[in-house]
Amino acid sequence: MIYADPPWRYDFSQSKSRSIEEHYSTMSLEEICALQVPSADNAVLYLWATASKLLEALAVMKAWGFEYKTHAIWDKEKIGIGFWFRGQHELLLVGVKGSFSPPEESQRIASVIRQKRDAHSKKPDAVRAHIQSCFPKARKLELFARGQYPGWSLCGNQAANSIVLPGMSLTPPEDDKQPTFTFSD
Repeated sequence: MIYADPPWRYDFSQSKSRSIEEHYSTMSLEEICALQVPSADNAVLYLWATASKLLEALAVMKAWGFEYKTHAIWDKEKIGIGFWFRGQHELLLVGVKGSFSPPEESQRIASVIRQKRDAHSKKPDAVRAHIQSCFPKARKLELFARGQYPGWSLCGNQAANSIVLPGMSLTPPEDDKQPTFTFSD
């Protein structure tokens, strides 16, 4: 079971203060797709994407060997930035590799998750908790993790005890900055 919130790179920021890189290091679509994500032959992927990154997220899902099945919407209950629309939601895509059964019917939740957004890019903890309760025996990997969570393997430049995927190295932080990942071919 993989839970991922990629550090999508955006090129539309009109000011440095609005730039994603002011909050964390980002990656190109090519870098994200090239990750050698470890997964079983039968696995599920929960992948976060903003509306403007939907096509890129589907490309990532395919590159990692997963087939798109469905998605949920996180209503942040707070309007953000945007050009066509001011974003108030994010998408949580679900993809499957091989045969991985959905949660038991009694554990299926509504496809709209309403929770007020918190810190920049922080996802609702309730989503991870729900996934954990649906698949308590599955091995769990969170990609681009920011914190420690019992029962999860973590890969993230803001997470203690992070694993490093093949082709990736963790660059130590400089002064007050966050550590960053670098990638080699």
